Amino acid sequence: MRLVVGLALKDLVRDRMQLVCNVAVLAGVLVPLLVLLGVKNGVYDALIGRLLSDPAALQIDTSGNQRFTFQDADEVRSWPESGFVTLKTRSLFDFVNVREVGGRGKRDAILVPSGTGDPTLGGIALKEGQAVLSASLAEQLNLNKGAEIQVITQAEDRPRQLAVSLSVAAILPTESMGGRAVLAELSVLDLIEAFYDAYALPEYGISEGRNLAQRAAEFEGMRVFASDLTQLAQLQTRIEQRFNTRTEARTAEVEGVLNLGRNLDLALVLTACVAAVGLAAALVFGFWSEVARKRRVLATLALMGLSARSLWVFPLVQALACGGLGLLVSFALYAVAAQVATALFASGMPAGQALVSLSISETLVICASVLAFVAATALFAARAAARADPAIVLREGAA
Repeated sequence: MRLVVGLALKDLVRDRMQLVCNVAVLAGVLVPLLVLLGVKNGVYDALIGRLLSDPAALQIDTSGNQRFTFQDADEVRSWPESGFVTLKTRSLFDFVNVREVGGRGKRDAILVPSGTGDPTLGGIALKEGQAVLSASLAEQLNLNKGAEIQVITQAEDRPRQLAVSLSVAAILPTESMGGRAVLAELSVLDLIEAFYDAYALPEYGISEGRNLAQRAAEFEGMRVFASDLTQLAQLQTRIEQRFNTRTEARTAEVEGVLNLGRNLDLALVLTACVAAVGLAAALVFGFWSEVARKRRVLATLALMGLSARSLWVFPLVQALACGGLGLLVSFALYAVAAQVATALFASGMPAGQALVSLSISETLVICASVLAFVAATALFAARAAARADPAIVLREGAA
């Protein structure tokens, strides 16, 4: 076997023209496909990355006058499509004033129900008595992490305003939350709603009003995040059907990007299939003609005692050698093409995002597939080589 492998490689090196032709055919087909796949990955990853960098892409908000309970939130939270889930109080009471404890300046802001696990927080743990501020609000009030703030609200029919003290756990970047916003646990929003509903809050110095223990735990809406982008549409439909309510989400935008990815994959597969047919035809006839041209050499090897199985190896080794060299040349040309494409068209890409990219797993799959494809096309030539008859040598020699 080692003898046949060595002879096949030496013969391939000696007959350089056939080697160059096969490598050129492989590179001519592979390089455009590699560039197309790389561009598809770069553009699609940029679009998906842009959506993933905006947590609001996963968010679903119920709308309308609806009533939800803690049991409803637990039910939605148990669904496999769901990620983070929290209830919402009436939107009428979301507007508050915020100031630093001991400070004079204050700003109006929106109070958003949140908690640990909220994608908007980007992994920040939100504990009881803490809040996370948007960058705009923190900048206008000159607040930093660890600052003590007061969330203040007042109602016309209440003798006193309500001031809830919170500690700033973190400041969100602008891309995570725009405008002036305070993200706090649901209990803070529920407390403010109870204040507006004229319940007594003795721990905050508000003794007049109804007994808070008699208050029913009901909420106007839910703020839900899908577990990933592919689950967003299904989760939105499920919420609407289960609770007979309208919802708001960026489903159309997300579905558009996902459909674009599927369409690009389909177009790439169709292109690869058409290219594979042409490549197979070129390689089959190339390897077969090479075996036909070397029939006397193969017959002589058979006459020397090599088995038919060994003769099968001869064209297979040459084909795999051509395939390996073709892959090296193709990836080298792909790297050059990627650099040129990046220099020409990368200005519209996000910072740090490559226009053309191939993952290591994709590269390994491509290499294995090409080598398997080349070996499969060489089987026709191997079959012809195995049929080489030593008697041919005698007849041709006599002629």
